Amino acid sequence: MSQQVEQLFERLWQDYISRTPSAPKVHDVLGKGHDIVNDHVAFRTFDIAPVRLEALAEHFLALGYKEGGDYHFEAKKLRAKHFEHDDPTLPKVFISELMTEEFSDSLQQKVKAMVAQVDAAAVKADNFLYSGTHWQVSHADYLELLEESEYAAWMAAFGFCANHFTVSVNYLPGFDSLEQVNETLKQSGFTLNTSGGEIKGSPEVYLEQSSTMANRVPVEFADQTVEIPSCFYEFAKRYELEDGKLYTGFVAASADKIFESTNAS
Repeated sequence: MSQQVEQLFERLWQDYISRTPSAPKVHDVLGKGHDIVNDHVAFRTFDIAPVRLEALAEHFLALGYKEGGDYHFEAKKLRAKHFEHDDPTLPKVFISELMTEEFSDSLQQKVKAMVAQVDAAAVKADNFLYSGTHWQVSHADYLELLEESEYAAWMAAFGFCANHFTVSVNYLPGFDSLEQVNETLKQSGFTLNTSGGEIKGSPEVYLEQSSTMANRVPVEFADQTVEIPSCFYEFAKRYELEDGKLYTGFVAASADKIFESTNAS
């Protein structure tokens, strides 16, 4: 089973670095030849069948993952869940979905038109989590979605794939703190997400997170090719709970700011 999980994450990683060329460079800067432990991988989707959060989760539940926490992001109109495996060396999974009914009729119609083009059988296919878009969207539609929801616009452009991978700072040789990681990245020319501060969270909530800003890559829309923000790389340091185990959940207030790593502005 763990071999299947590792194969899936390897395919997700190869797909992710195809639109996140900075990620292997981050590895070179932080890993210094060592393997990097992946804390979690995040996915985005819509709250419409057949692509709801639970449909994406099925791929991980079938591989031995179990449900962790539930999260709600009022400002961005998202719900999310995280999933974890009994094997603590395997990455956690964070899946969010856009609550489309809380948006305008225009956005709802655009999203429904996209999802209507997704074959329900494709959602169950082994490669669905890195299958990209199943629709054609004009650049004008992308811009209209962007005015209401950066998340919806990102989904329109990239579809189903890993939105970000996350370096586990706890297992990073040569680094004791997230501050050290951030300084090393900045000195190497990476731009960090400063929304809510470079470090989101604190030891008091048992989790600190930071992230690069998304790479910009060319995307082929229905009518033209335009360079837009794609995916980013996150860094997480977890702290011990009273029982001595590392906290495995997520902090909604911090994740809210991490979502802004793909902002176009």
